[in-house]
Amino acid sequence: MAATDCSPSLDILVRGPEGFSLWSGPPFSNGQPTIKLDRVACKNAKFSDDGSRFMVTKSDSTVSIYDSGTSKEIRSFEVPNILSSALSPRGTYLQTFQKSSTPQEKNVVLWSTETGEPVYQQFQKNVTKTTWPLVRFSSDEAVACRMATNEIQFFNGGDFSQGIINRLRVPGVAAIELSKEPGSHIAVYVPESKGVPASVQIYACAKDLQSQPLARRSFFRCSSVQLSWNKGSTGLLVLVQSDVDKTNQSYYGESKLNYLTTDGSHEGLVPLRKEGPVHDVQWSQAGSEFAVVYGFMPAKATVFDKKCNPLLELGEGPYNTIRWNPKGRFLCIAGFGNLPGDMAFWDYTERKQLGTTKAELSVTSEWSPDGRYFMTATTAPRLQVDNGIKIFHYNGSLYFKKMFDKLYQVDWRPVSPDKFGEISELIKSVDSLKVTETKPQGQGSKSSTKTVPANPPAQKPAAYRPPHAKQTALAQAELFGESTKEGMSKNALKNKKKREKQKEKKAADGAS
Repeated sequence: MAATDCSPSLDILVRGPEGFSLWSGPPFSNGQPTIKLDRVACKNAKFSDDGSRFMVTKSDSTVSIYDSGTSKEIRSFEVPNILSSALSPRGTYLQTFQKSSTPQEKNVVLWSTETGEPVYQQFQKNVTKTTWPLVRFSSDEAVACRMATNEIQFFNGGDFSQGIINRLRVPGVAAIELSKEPGSHIAVYVPESKGVPASVQIYACAKDLQSQPLARRSFFRCSSVQLSWNKGSTGLLVLVQSDVDKTNQSYYGESKLNYLTTDGSHEGLVPLRKEGPVHDVQWSQAGSEFAVVYGFMPAKATVFDKKCNPLLELGEGPYNTIRWNPKGRFLCIAGFGNLPGDMAFWDYTERKQLGTTKAELSVTSEWSPDGRYFMTATTAPRLQVDNGIKIFHYNGSLYFKKMFDKLYQVDWRPVSPDKFGEISELIKSVDSLKVTETKPQGQGSKSSTKTVPANPPAQKPAAYRPPHAKQTALAQAELFGESTKEGMSKNALKNKKKREKQKEKKAADGAS
């Protein structure tokens, strides 16, 4: 891995009611971040995938492009009635979607951020989370594609003036996912229709190789799918979700995790070892392993290789989120949303847990690009109170915390992990806290120390016994001459002694 001698700095984008600010990332001087760009009024802000530029939506008709290195505005676009906007992976193109009054008006426009001129225009009636952005790019922007009715259209990402260079006919296509690194394959989802099961198919992007799908997986009871490519574009994870659980075990429906490879060596379910929903799944940075959190609570977390063989069990707990470190070494499994916020940090290389902590009420969470820090945030409108940011070390120890009256968004500036060197700190496992007890002098020849775990094992509570059962046991003990003091409470022993004294006093009075 080629690492530069001088690693780039980390930056954090923070957006609140008054606009967004750009902070310098950790390590902080004097414990506080330095503000590189302060309070620019906006409605939304988003980095490009490579972090070189970021897009700022300032109003319903103005979108500005900034250079991340200098924090200066490059260009501003005036687009009336804008509804959605997106940057291409390298920030070369800005894509906008605006209200359209007539079908003749082309309301999806692809702009060049360098020249400010439109390079592609298309009419689109509406967009959804599944279909936006309309034009998809590979990470290097060499390949671009668009989903149309019953087909996928391909473009030259470097020259849209060539128009559509290739068409892939797929009847009923409802969702697509273009592989990123490299942009060599595309995954296509066709929903269930007229008794024909839903399917996910993998095609090559090259025109000469599109006669047949390279891999295919069919399934019934499918409401939606989540498609996730690995780095290298050799494997595809397909999370199939259904709104209804036929077994009536879950109110939230059921989910299945499928795995397909571009060489056709694997087409089937990932062998999960516990029943229940799939909460989260993520590929490692290298693309050779993936981690899954699954099963009814307490959920189970497992790391698999590219052949679906389990490599590492991360235990069970109240987890529904997994985040793989960009350097590929550390993992964080956590329980956010309606869970209490437990987090466990693992060293995948050493196969050991580094530490555990909590981040209650967290809405977003992500590793820093250099892999040393993990940031969680509580943001509005999901939560209107206790908004704030927490930054943890890779082993779970808290590094920085700041609260806000209102916080809308927090993001790391994306940077390629290859630009950072290896993590130089030695990895030390965080042991459980221990309390040292010292005997007072005089009880022994030397003062001895004893380590006591912070959470000693609790004694097993005694089973409940009703009053009549206790009286029966005492009567049997007296009848057979057994000791009854072990099973009696202090009050019972006190009352017993009183009765015995009263009997002795009556006997003495009668003798006199």
